[in-house]
Amino acid sequence: MEVLLLLVTVLLNRVTLNSKNSSKPPASDPNRKKASRKKSDRPSGGQKAHLGTTLTQVAEPDEIEVIKIDRRTLPKGRYRDAGFETRQVFDIDISRVVTEYRAQRLENDAGQRFIAPFPEGVTKAVQYGNRLKAHAVYLSQYQLLPYKRIQEYFTDQLQFPLSEGSLYNFNRQAYEQLANFEQISKDRLAQAACAHADETSINIDSQRRWLHCLSNDAWTHFFPHNKRGTEAMDAMGILPRFQGILCHDHWKPYYRYSCLHALCNAHHLRELTRAFEQDKQAWASDMKQLLEKMNRAVDEAGGALPADEIDRYRKRYNALLKKAEIECPPPDKPTEKAKRGRLKRSKARNLLERLIHYEADVLRFMDNPVVPFTNNRGENDIRMTKVQQKIAGCFRSTAGAEIFCRVRGYLSTCRKQGMSATEAMMLVFERKLPDFAR
Repeated sequence: MEVLLLLVTVLLNRVTLNSKNSSKPPASDPNRKKASRKKSDRPSGGQKAHLGTTLTQVAEPDEIEVIKIDRRTLPKGRYRDAGFETRQVFDIDISRVVTEYRAQRLENDAGQRFIAPFPEGVTKAVQYGNRLKAHAVYLSQYQLLPYKRIQEYFTDQLQFPLSEGSLYNFNRQAYEQLANFEQISKDRLAQAACAHADETSINIDSQRRWLHCLSNDAWTHFFPHNKRGTEAMDAMGILPRFQGILCHDHWKPYYRYSCLHALCNAHHLRELTRAFEQDKQAWASDMKQLLEKMNRAVDEAGGALPADEIDRYRKRYNALLKKAEIECPPPDKPTEKAKRGRLKRSKARNLLERLIHYEADVLRFMDNPVVPFTNNRGENDIRMTKVQQKIAGCFRSTAGAEIFCRVRGYLSTCRKQGMSATEAMMLVFERKLPDFAR
């Protein structure tokens, strides 16, 4: 009976997990309901002083079509020209553009022949242009379209086929061109005051591998590796020389590095919710409310609290932990001779010990304006990797994963810097660095 009850408890705990009390994504919640919006006093639609986006007529249209009145439909009389009433239609024209370069040839009396030099990069009788390459890589690495769908797009819209090998070569060329940019990105992140770290599993040729991400509000770096821990982080080449504040979700290998640390409180809020709902730990609900109150206070204060207010919150934090020690004590030491090692704790007890032993890292967001309440920046940056895996299923090879990581990291960084992905890809094939990376 005890075994059956334990089994039922474990199964119930699994069934009742959702995105609010665990790390499960919201899409996995059964019959999830959208939170109802609070009713506002403001009218619906755009507000006053809101800078909207709408079509406006341009001074110089690309094409002008004059529509003349059929005078046979007018009453009899004399008419004079009174100008035009204009309406403009914005449309697109997707078409193939073939540019032929004709280099002049001259020959002197001695039979010597001279040919005008072709533009840089024009080396073959027939080749693909930079705009086409940039567009193909944009569709592949930013919009995450599979090769087959990109081939269909070029065939249907532009009326010429594009082989899978050519698409791979475009991606490979972008990868090689971005080697210098990647080193600049790693150097900037190593010197950053604050950075976010996260990792997620990826599938490479049916093998479980890991994609590591280090980022902040201005830069993003992705790195694929066979391992999840310190070996991979060292190989990435950023954390061993990082001296800022590292935000993460308490994955223990991050603590191998001597920098300051800040823990993700979004994880803590979910774990506290689980401890209250499943383990009936009253202290967990109180701690969740206190952390949320601290976060609101920091936001209202503009990023950091004064010392006296921090002291008051720390006292309340520690008072709650003392209460939790009574409600959630450590496991009793066995009287009989047992195996060596740490005694097994419940999930609630593990969470409590983390909040006790890593208090400074949990509450670092209160006194340092560069430290956020959560590690959402890192999690948001790595999220599109999961979308790619859902679409493609896996990376066919390690080379494919490396291409994705370098190009995607570059595009993510450019978006953070206010540059469109299309413009960013054009710079790659023009062999230029963005202004912010110079």
